[in-house]
Amino acid sequence: VQLQASGGGLVQAGGSLRLSCVGSGRFFSSYAMGWFRQAPGKEREFVAAISWNGDSTYYADSVKGRFTISRDDAKNTVYLQMNSLKPEDTAVYYCAAPRERYTDWVVEYNYWGQGTELTVSS
Repeated sequence: VQLQASGGGLVQAGGSLRLSCVGSGRFFSSYAMGWFRQAPGKEREFVAAISWNGDSTYYADSVKGRFTISRDDAKNTVYLQMNSLKPEDTAVYYCAAPRERYTDWVVEYNYWGQGTELTVSS
């Protein structure tokens, strides 16, 4: 699985942005997907995840109620809609997929996109 994230940019606090992650391969729809982020000087952290069939979604407490993860398997794409953005959301955002198919909550992610950078100005 190869992943390509895009959609990052510069946005003012309180604004919105949508990230996209396009995956290669005809089995994309059978993989759970996740978004992670890494702020300067900090470790990478979990942001959101969606199960392989889209029935379950998971969020970090820091983004719950502001971010929404979704998927469009016809386009091999997973999205991260980010609303009410805060300066502390500034980070490089990565999408990821596990090696195992047909999973709900993923313990280990094996495939990573290249990252897309978000900067939220105050």
